[in-house]
Amino acid sequence: MTRLEIGDVLEDRYRIDRPIARGGMSTVYRCVDMRLGRQVAAKIMDERYDDDPVFIKRFSREARAMARLQHPNLVAIHDFSADGEPIYLIMELIDGGTLRELLAEGGPLTVPAALSTLRSVLQGLTEVHSTGLIHRDIKPDNVLITSHHRVKLGDFGLVRARNAQATSNMIVGTVSYLAPEQVTGEDITPATDVYSAGIVLFELLTGTVPFSGDTPIAHATARLYADVPAPSTRGEDVPKLVDALVATATARDPRERFADAGEFLDALEDICRELDLPTVTIPVPRNAAAARTAQTPTDYSGIGATDVFEPTRTIPQGATEHLDGGPTEVIPPEPDPQQPDFETRLDVPKAPVPPEPPLPPAPAAPAAGVGEAHSPVQAPAQVAEEEPAERPLTNRHPASLLVFLLAVVVATGAVAISGWWFGSSYYEGTPSLWV
Repeated sequence: MTRLEIGDVLEDRYRIDRPIARGGMSTVYRCVDMRLGRQVAAKIMDERYDDDPVFIKRFSREARAMARLQHPNLVAIHDFSADGEPIYLIMELIDGGTLRELLAEGGPLTVPAALSTLRSVLQGLTEVHSTGLIHRDIKPDNVLITSHHRVKLGDFGLVRARNAQATSNMIVGTVSYLAPEQVTGEDITPATDVYSAGIVLFELLTGTVPFSGDTPIAHATARLYADVPAPSTRGEDVPKLVDALVATATARDPRERFADAGEFLDALEDICRELDLPTVTIPVPRNAAAARTAQTPTDYSGIGATDVFEPTRTIPQGATEHLDGGPTEVIPPEPDPQQPDFETRLDVPKAPVPPEPPLPPAPAAPAAGVGEAHSPVQAPAQVAEEEPAERPLTNRHPASLLVFLLAVVVATGAVAISGWWFGSSYYEGTPSLWV
């Protein structure tokens, strides 16, 4: 496969607009997503590794890992393809620069700026650790700064699951930021990332890394025999509490470090409160590769945006025309028989309600001294109108009374007939035994 050129299109969607940076394994381009009309970054794997299953697996693992992670301090992934050539990863475009470029421009940061920067890194790394992943390549080159001063952790090419078994005896990582266990081949844990983050903090404060060597192996093994020096021995005005923070994060024994990024972050926050340090806005590198690329306007021609979105139309103030051309109408609600007060609650006028029949008068007050203390009815203080004449109180309806009287008449007649029958006719029909 030949090198991609400006104007080339990946899978009929991502058009190459401008190269941003090149590394040993890949090249990052600014692209235009022709489907959504937005800028993205395309990380294209170098053609030398198109047929290498190890590198393809690593690239795929990076894509899957980034897709699982959603956090403001992590670079977002949009798409991935390993089915053909080229193999690529589509990511959020960072238009600021890297922490490495910021250090190269201005040297060491102040203590508040260094801790503010690391706070953002640890917030993103905490999300990584909480999902059971280990980054394994924490360094200033992989810390990106947006044009809006947000710090994001990126480049998950070496990410591994926490419980994954090592499959190679090779030392994997960037030599200046390796943890001792990465050099010796011992188990990798979140504390491995903590060590690397501690080295980054040391470099932010001093402008240098703690170890060196004539060869990469000598440089890597130097950390097996010496502790990271206190930043105050190389940097100015570094408080002792910050020295202690770096010492704990970079302890040679992983069990003596912070267990993960979350513990490291908590300790950092405690020190910021103890020292009353302000949160500092991280500056954007002025001469970063991404910033230089951003100076060239992105070519959005030919993406068909006008075919997708209709132009916005302004409706004059006071117009009654609805967007679909018809007036807006209010439809009165249907009354709900299960809700007697439905109309009232919606402020809809109710039909006139006939007045309720007057209540029967209260019973006459008992004689003095009889039930006086127990009477629940109090005489009204004022009578608004003349009360009707008293009538006997009854709980019977007139129809009920008529039925009752009829039943009494029938019963009386039955008793009379029975008396006549047994008292007269019955004995008359029986012969006398005493004749």
